[in-house]
Amino acid sequence: MTRHQKDPRPRRPRPGLAAAIGGWSARHRKTAVFGWLLFVVLATVLGGMAGSVQTTDQDEGIGQSGRAEQMIHQAGIDSPATETVLIQAKGFTATDPRFRAAVNDTIGAVKATGAASAIASPYTDGAIAPDRHSALVTVTMAGDPDTAGDRVAPVLAAVAATQAKHQELTVQEFGDASADKWFNDSFTHDFSRAEWTAVPLALGILLIAFGALVAAVLPVLLALTAFIAAGGLVALSSHFLHTSDDASSVMLLVGLAVGVDYCLFYLRREREERAKGRSPEAALAIAASTSGRAVLVSGLTVVVAMAGMFLTGIADFKAMGLATILVVITAVLGSVTVLPALLSMLGDRVAKGRVPFLGRRMNAPSEDGSRFWRAVLGRVLRRPMVSAGIATAFLLALAAPLLGMHTANLTFAQQLPKGNTLVAAQQRIADAFPGNPNQATVVVTSDRIGSPAMATALADFKKQAVATGMLHEPITVTPYPAKHIELVDVPMAGSGNDTTSGNALKALRDTVVPHTFGAVDGAQAAVTGQTAGSEDFNAQMTGSLPAVFAFVMGFAFLLMLLSFRSVTVAVTALVLNLLSVAASYGALTLVFQHGVGASLIGTAGVGAIESWVPLFLFVILFGLSMDYHVFVVSRIKEAHDRGLATRAAVAHGITSTAGVVTSAAAIMVAVFAVFGTLDMESMKQMGIGLAVAVLIDATVIRAVLLPSLMSLLGERNWYLPRWLSWLPDFGHGETAAELPEPRGAEQPADRLTV
Repeated sequence: MTRHQKDPRPRRPRPGLAAAIGGWSARHRKTAVFGWLLFVVLATVLGGMAGSVQTTDQDEGIGQSGRAEQMIHQAGIDSPATETVLIQAKGFTATDPRFRAAVNDTIGAVKATGAASAIASPYTDGAIAPDRHSALVTVTMAGDPDTAGDRVAPVLAAVAATQAKHQELTVQEFGDASADKWFNDSFTHDFSRAEWTAVPLALGILLIAFGALVAAVLPVLLALTAFIAAGGLVALSSHFLHTSDDASSVMLLVGLAVGVDYCLFYLRREREERAKGRSPEAALAIAASTSGRAVLVSGLTVVVAMAGMFLTGIADFKAMGLATILVVITAVLGSVTVLPALLSMLGDRVAKGRVPFLGRRMNAPSEDGSRFWRAVLGRVLRRPMVSAGIATAFLLALAAPLLGMHTANLTFAQQLPKGNTLVAAQQRIADAFPGNPNQATVVVTSDRIGSPAMATALADFKKQAVATGMLHEPITVTPYPAKHIELVDVPMAGSGNDTTSGNALKALRDTVVPHTFGAVDGAQAAVTGQTAGSEDFNAQMTGSLPAVFAFVMGFAFLLMLLSFRSVTVAVTALVLNLLSVAASYGALTLVFQHGVGASLIGTAGVGAIESWVPLFLFVILFGLSMDYHVFVVSRIKEAHDRGLATRAAVAHGITSTAGVVTSAAAIMVAVFAVFGTLDMESMKQMGIGLAVAVLIDATVIRAVLLPSLMSLLGERNWYLPRWLSWLPDFGHGETAAELPEPRGAEQPADRLTV
């Protein structure tokens, strides 16, 4: 054959990245397995040795409140953690000897703990309510305020002992340290409960899905090792970008869900090909080329979506984004490297440990899908226009409440479960002393602290603040003349994140401060506090939304376009994901803002959605929804490329993936729903929002709306403008296409189906 003659033999397409990695792992099984174990151990040990660095108030501060925190930090002022002990009597006043005895016993008991640097009596600082039935003992915690929660237990015990001694009065404590202790204890307890609940749930669902112990354990073990390794990587990276407790929760949530799902996709395809009679090598090659590729695309989509969180400029969001990116990358790495090696080692022994009844029931080939999903799809494809209309109307109706969604940084009382003793103490204090503990802090810096001009400005400030009717006495001033700064604490009307609080903050920032401290030459003033931080956070979130939405949707569109070489598929993916997210927002608003069905999950309508939850749900759902979309559409495209008409390809793709999508969705919903049972309201909202969205995505979207739309579009599904024909063709199922047909009975396989 001369160099000008064409080689008549058909060229074998070059394997894709996932197929190449899977092939290498299958050929170098020990290297892949021990390399993975070494990676997990090294990441864990190095992360433990380095320790994690948590975000601080200076990291988290944004807007004017963030500037105020920076002013305090730069002046070298460490605001001590304070505790407030309420002493209250119904039948007598603070002048009664019994009342005085309770106050004195409280002060004595707290002083005996050695945990307080200062204790203020209400009889010396005037912290007695106007009706004279309530008084406050103010306790200043000794030591670092950031660790006060670790040392407050003796103080709480001392107050509880005083309450037991004076049962005719109410003696309750609330403050910075006790709140930190509750959150730390709750987080540790919730995190542990989530781990010990989510893992058995996932394992149980996999046992039902596979009907075999080895096949069920494999994805869970890989997901857990990926999560452990990612934890070490997060600890190491926290020295460059600080992490947070929220980031740890999110990492567990996402890591377990995607880690199990990715392994499930891979294992399911390998078992399906073996059930057809493929050789072990061929089955693994097909799984690597198809499901492995879908895992890569899905993982990349989640990573890109989570990268959008960096555009918010909010420290906690950056921490959550980085933690999620690291755990997803680790899960993808494990799925495409060590999983093929393990499957190559185990062969058909992966089907060992069959569960009675379930194992036998799962023996039938699954290519045509379950009878239930064939029946559903048959009705959908017979009337695609009607099906699409009904599904869209349902999703829009569910999404409607989001138009009235109110977001806010939830107050302490809103975050905690109903009936919590700390919440009760805080409410009693707020009722007896309006505006306390909801306070704003005005931070004033000037070279003239203590001068007549500043004294006049302070007097004017107090007068104008009280005159608003929304800012109250007592206004407390803490000057630091040597550091050229003073802190002015102002009690505010409202609960902290309601309209009343917002109006009070607006009056303080826009009118009172500019007309008083702002009139002094060289003085700078900024307002911080709970309400101020919430307002600034919401403003930052609102301002960053367009950039985040554009970034996530733009890159998701490009990824889908490159993956499927179809503008229609890319646009359809965006529209369906937006519908899923909108429906989740609506359900979230209905339950947590308006309280519809809230009692079923142990909460009540708190009137607001935690500020960070909607944006977090958007980016993570946009990534996670692609898991199913890429997996399902890949099978449809694979069938279409083999010569099936679009309608037949849709039917084949949906029914053949229905079982694995159902199992994967059940695992995600179960894991996310676990977080809906936790004590902290923000975790509940996150978990329920994700669970609802995945449930909608795996049923209404994938089983009804996607097939009906693709059926209506027909061959237009694969539309690619001529000017985009240069886009690379990554191919779908090329390994399966080039292999000979399975020989059925000549190559029996230990069938295992989902």
